[in-house]
Amino acid sequence: MSLDPVQLATFRAVVTHGSFDAAAQALRVTPSAVSQRIKALERAVGQVLVRRARPCVPTAAGAPLIRLGGQVALLEQEALDAARGALRDHTRVTVVVNADSLASWFLPALTAVPDMLVDLRTDDEAHTAQLLRDGTVMAAVTTERTAVQGCRVLRLGALRYLAVATPAAHSAHFADREPATAFPTAPMIRFDRKDTLQHRFARTLTRRDVDPPTHFVPGTAAFTEAIRLGLGWGLLPEAVARPDLAAGRLVDLAAGRHLDVPLYWQCWRLESTALTALTAAVRAAAGTALY
Repeated sequence: MSLDPVQLATFRAVVTHGSFDAAAQALRVTPSAVSQRIKALERAVGQVLVRRARPCVPTAAGAPLIRLGGQVALLEQEALDAARGALRDHTRVTVVVNADSLASWFLPALTAVPDMLVDLRTDDEAHTAQLLRDGTVMAAVTTERTAVQGCRVLRLGALRYLAVATPAAHSAHFADREPATAFPTAPMIRFDRKDTLQHRFARTLTRRDVDPPTHFVPGTAAFTEAIRLGLGWGLLPEAVARPDLAAGRLVDLAAGRHLDVPLYWQCWRLESTALTALTAAVRAAAGTALY
């Protein structure tokens, strides 16, 4: 059996835009037409392909078809550009990146691919590969070194983190105290509940799990500012922390100790000009910024 390309493109639009109505607007058809196409595709496959939620998300059966739809669209655009001998439009690539990479080293990579439009998503580095599995992105910066099905994986290096706090917070909670007694009680800053970096670092010093008072501060700039304001201690990428350490605004809580987080680049295994160029740019940027 062969899949209807219009139905496949409509399914991808529903997931990309998050609803049947938004997909209808993007495709310039009626919501009823979108619904009929999705139902016809589900009948053809014999599976429910999309969870009718807010936003709409693919089911496990739908994920491979979302990936296929994206791959077809990407290769079709590149083939048309090649046939016409010039770019018809900017190629759009969807990528998921952890927030700290996005704030420190990833964006400079995009300057090397000026003819590309990038749709960036963010998630915790331990969870970014899931968006590759469900087909909603073409590439990911991830801590997962085992290739997702249909993808290739390349090691980028390690993002180095330092545990820091203000001098006042250091004096109040860490000065003249052993790590085993300081870290379990000193207020901690976490990005969100997926963020386990602080716990991992504390465990290397205390040799046990800790459960200190914790602030949750989503947003990279807000997270850094919370530490600068003395709300608690947290891990910052070395490149972000270095200016504040040099100026005396922050203190390294464990001089000579750090946490290195290995990062990998996973992308669709396609003969795609766009993905090849983006991969080269990301590897070059990582090569100058990561350990």
